[in-house]
Amino acid sequence: MSLSPEDVVDALQGVIDPELGRSVVDLGMVRDLRVDGGAVSLTIMLTAAASSLRAGFEEQVVGALSVVSGVARISLSFDAMSDAERSELAVRLRPAAGGEPGVSVDSSTRVLLVASGKGGVGKSSVAANLAAAFALRGRRTGILDADVYGFSIPRMLGIQEQPVVLGDLAIPPMSDGVKVMSVGFFLGEGSLVIWRGPMLHRALQQFLSDVYWGDLDVLVVDMPPGTGDVALTLGQFLPRSEVLVVTTPQQVAQEVALRAVEMARKGNMTPIGVVENMSYLEREDGSREELFGSGGGDRLAEAAGLPLLARIPFDPQLGACADAGSPIVREEPGRPGSRALFALADALFETPIAEPQAAAIP
Repeated sequence: MSLSPEDVVDALQGVIDPELGRSVVDLGMVRDLRVDGGAVSLTIMLTAAASSLRAGFEEQVVGALSVVSGVARISLSFDAMSDAERSELAVRLRPAAGGEPGVSVDSSTRVLLVASGKGGVGKSSVAANLAAAFALRGRRTGILDADVYGFSIPRMLGIQEQPVVLGDLAIPPMSDGVKVMSVGFFLGEGSLVIWRGPMLHRALQQFLSDVYWGDLDVLVVDMPPGTGDVALTLGQFLPRSEVLVVTTPQQVAQEVALRAVEMARKGNMTPIGVVENMSYLEREDGSREELFGSGGGDRLAEAAGLPLLARIPFDPQLGACADAGSPIVREEPGRPGSRALFALADALFETPIAEPQAAAIP
């Protein structure tokens, strides 16, 4: 039986665009398909000319077609979509956004807001490593850098690419399986953000409604410290969200973090637990030294009526990995901090999604 174009198309259904999470056939990215005996030639239309995904596409196409009976030779080329084609693709993707009105996150996606009462407690490090841990555990993961005044997630995850824009829809770049969106993509390095409430509200709305997140198991949101406009805005847009509150062992951090818990409850979000960061330094002989006091996580958990979900040890290597653009859970999974973060990620998915609470703030 001779090889047909239909045989090739059927095999290409298994070639998935990593950013969009859908088949290149369904997305209309396969062009100029020709079958001449056992020779197959085709073009994959990329959303951006300088896409870093070419090698991955080539590997997938060759893998999919090499097992098809009758295929003897494969010729693959790439081209970039025109502006009109990208806009058409955006229209095709829009109905798949799902979720609640104005939010492109599916209703089955777990939304975890990582919050703190004050800065300097390692909230962003926890968020970035938690997202990376989810991805390494096989979860479809996204992270939204909502810390608009102190965005750092792209740096921590080593992302230098800009989002691809399809018409009015942005496609988040990826870092080893984690989809990332941040205000930092749209501002120059060192730029100062001076946004009043309405501008901030609109920016966050666009990050949720005009970004194609695709099918996610979990969306991690790195919140700004404190209890300002961002918390209120995200409470409106993501009423199903759960909140992890990060603190450190010091009493002053614990007292301020309690305000973040109270804000979450009043703002239509559901606090689910406390994470104590920089709990102790674990030395090579197994002994522990409490560098920043003790008991802050326990006191916060008791005062807030929440479980203490994790104690993450202090590790200088965590900061070094963040500066290098690769989370410690990815680079050194056996270190104490990495083990604690993996345990936290596993524990979160062993519990059902919390029921949303009624908002107390209009």
